[in-house]
Amino acid sequence: MTENTQHILFRNLLDMDYQSLDWQYFREGLSIYPLYNSEKTSASAALLKYIPGASVPEHEHIGYEHILVLEGSQEDAIGLYKKGDFVINKPETRHWVKSEEGCVVLAIWEKPVEFV
Repeated sequence: MTENTQHILFRNLLDMDYQSLDWQYFREGLSIYPLYNSEKTSASAALLKYIPGASVPEHEHIGYEHILVLEGSQEDAIGLYKKGDFVINKPETRHWVKSEEGCVVLAIWEKPVEFV
């Protein structure tokens, strides 16, 4: 990762060594590597790492959520998403997420989610 006053750059994001990042505890079974969090707009982005079997309970999207699977796979009631899959969850939708094998995803949120 390189960062300057105008942008943050990740080269070859699909094939980087995610284990070398400074992961932080996010919730049981998940670690987070924050990329940005805008207090002005509530938009944020982060890498999320799920250990095998980890899940996120049902939640509602207040704004758009974009998920790019970088490693492993995750699923919800609609389907299974593997490396390279890009999912956009629209505002006012709900779902749960789990990862049987574990995964790393890029998550971009327009607004924070609300847990049901």
